[in-house]
Amino acid sequence: MGKIYNYKMAMNKKVIIGLLIAIGLLSYAWTTNKPANTAVDKNSAIRLITPLEFSKLAKNKDALVLDVHIPEQTHIPGTSAFIPYNKITENKDKLPKDKTTPILVYCRSGSMSADAAKQLALLGYSQVYDLVGGTNAYKESNVSVSLSPKEKALGTVIYGEIATTTFTLTNYAPLPLKITRISTSCGCTKASVESKELGAYNSTIVNVSFDPAVHKDDTDLGDLSRTIYIETDSPNYPRLEGIITATVIKKQ
Repeated sequence: MGKIYNYKMAMNKKVIIGLLIAIGLLSYAWTTNKPANTAVDKNSAIRLITPLEFSKLAKNKDALVLDVHIPEQTHIPGTSAFIPYNKITENKDKLPKDKTTPILVYCRSGSMSADAAKQLALLGYSQVYDLVGGTNAYKESNVSVSLSPKEKALGTVIYGEIATTTFTLTNYAPLPLKITRISTSCGCTKASVESKELGAYNSTIVNVSFDPAVHKDDTDLGDLSRTIYIETDSPNYPRLEGIITATVIKKQ
């Protein structure tokens, strides 16, 4: 009788052990095959980059360079858009429709851009680049005086009408800047700046007007381009240029 009892006990132990092993294997298989944590997936779309990497990536014409700092600051030259870091979702209509578009996001120190980068990843963008240290770090290795954009297309302009546009002149440097002269390549184009003296890391608007009928003849008809020249007291950036293009036609 004792042998039969011991045999049953041994069998029961084997069954229990077998069940535990089966449960363990099923649990392992479920854990291995279940979808990865959403936060990990989203963070994999975000890459932290240095100011040097930021400068190189910003040269990509397809990239969106996004300032998210509030209050709004002087933007890094070449910035495409400004959206407050806490209003990314509300302004998704300002973002590229193509979710593979590289987005370079920055703020002043890096904290706001980190939040914005996560929101961009949650919206499905797969190439989000976050500038480590923000503009504080960028200023240490990047100094420039720039006129942006480099070219402005006025589209079709009716002969006899005046077209206007603007450029942005940015002094992204630690020293103040003086504008010493403003000129254009033709009398049909006039340019002026809102401020002739810029402090460190400040910008001003350059107003441009184009009057193709100024010469009173047909020399300003067809596809044209005119250049704006801005001279400064900076030894490294003594002369900047911007171009406007237009197709001038006479009114039918």
